[in-house]
Amino acid sequence: MPTQTTFMPPICGSEARILSIVNHQDPIFLPHSNINPHQIKSAFACALHMHQPTIPAGHDGSLICNLQYMFEHQGEGDNHNAGTFAWCYSRMGDFIPELVGNGCSPRIMLDYSGNLLWGFQQMNRNDIIDNLKKITCDPHYNRYVEWLGTMWSHAVAPSTPIPDLKLQILAWQHHFASIFGDDALRRVKGFSPPEMHLPNHPDTAYEYIKALKDCGYRWLLVQEHSVERPEGGGLYHDDKYLPNRLVAKNSRGESVSIVALIKTQGSDTKLVAQMQPFYEAKGRGRQNIGDISVPSCVSQIADGENGGVMMNEFPGGYHPVWYQIKDSGEGVVGLNGTEYIELVESLGVKEEDFPVCQPVGQHKIWNAIGDDISPESVQNAIAHLQENDHQFHMDGASWTNDLSWVKGYENVLEPMNKLSAMFHQKFDRAVAEDPSVTQRHDYQEALLYTMLVETSCFRYWGQGTWTDYARELYRRGEEFCK
Repeated sequence: MPTQTTFMPPICGSEARILSIVNHQDPIFLPHSNINPHQIKSAFACALHMHQPTIPAGHDGSLICNLQYMFEHQGEGDNHNAGTFAWCYSRMGDFIPELVGNGCSPRIMLDYSGNLLWGFQQMNRNDIIDNLKKITCDPHYNRYVEWLGTMWSHAVAPSTPIPDLKLQILAWQHHFASIFGDDALRRVKGFSPPEMHLPNHPDTAYEYIKALKDCGYRWLLVQEHSVERPEGGGLYHDDKYLPNRLVAKNSRGESVSIVALIKTQGSDTKLVAQMQPFYEAKGRGRQNIGDISVPSCVSQIADGENGGVMMNEFPGGYHPVWYQIKDSGEGVVGLNGTEYIELVESLGVKEEDFPVCQPVGQHKIWNAIGDDISPESVQNAIAHLQENDHQFHMDGASWTNDLSWVKGYENVLEPMNKLSAMFHQKFDRAVAEDPSVTQRHDYQEALLYTMLVETSCFRYWGQGTWTDYARELYRRGEEFCK
């Protein structure tokens, strides 16, 4: 019998309830926003991404957060930064109330992986959780703070087995609600993809966007170079500062779309630490969507703790901006993503009016096959392009619903795919017949290890400690998936 996890993170078991909470179209920030979209010229929206992986490096190989390992092994590498990292995870809970108390109107978007949230609980760091609860649950402050959903275990979408995308998304929603409550989860409408990766294989992109929509998300943050205009070519410069409509079409010709906010290029941590999006927004003005004038918005995300610039320079860069905005009357404001989209729509713009984009490289596929869209024609076009066009890269995998996922991938030997296949082979039919199976301990353990192996930190299996961690997680997962 495999060793059981002592404290299981709440990652499954309430799927129907979670989906009923998140699937609504009510405005989130608009009823409480103190911003008049007619009176501003531009805005900026900044997100902080926080993650520490779960590793089998505790007492007797137990699962612990890498942050805990850092605290327990201060002499190794950069582990002396553990205390500063912990402060970074907590400090927005101090910054926001201080700024609001001084008459400012700050904004921040927060993206914390499930691994990290679990790590706080494993370490009994209720001080961090309580500080985050203050700005998440207190109506005095939560209008200034937007949480973004993400993959529970920081799985990178293009290399995550397709049926696990929704499991990762739902696991984070379960965990977040268990800490911050159902009402807080109800407000989570934007999604922050780990490493900002967007799959461009038509089937993977379609299933990914569909999973996000099924799980109640309204918008997604995307990197500017991961998308293109439908006719090919990069986004028009001005379109990077508006909401876009990201369209994903699969190899059967089915389409799904979601709103995308575009993260522009640049040295992310330096940009956010020094609040460059604010200064960039000062140089921008209103733009038209159709014949409606709307404020533009500069969107940016950075690691919230990683590197000296975020640890040390961010507080000194973040605070002064809000006092400057309060005193200047320049028409430049901070917003959060959902708030910006809702304000734009309040001006009369509809989602179908937004500029359209698609995952990069897809126009080459659609050009090659014309109207003959089928799994075979898409596969052939991709193979031809990969052979003849050195600039063409494809991230993701083909996916046909008439094949069981296990059958489709039975020859794939990568451990991540193999463990996922074992998981689905063992549980899919049982869950379909009885959804309460997801409440069983064996299901939860198997899901936990399946997701942990998909953590981006383990993505490149080479040599060394991280590879050993991944192998051990895989070995344990295999035990639960047999």
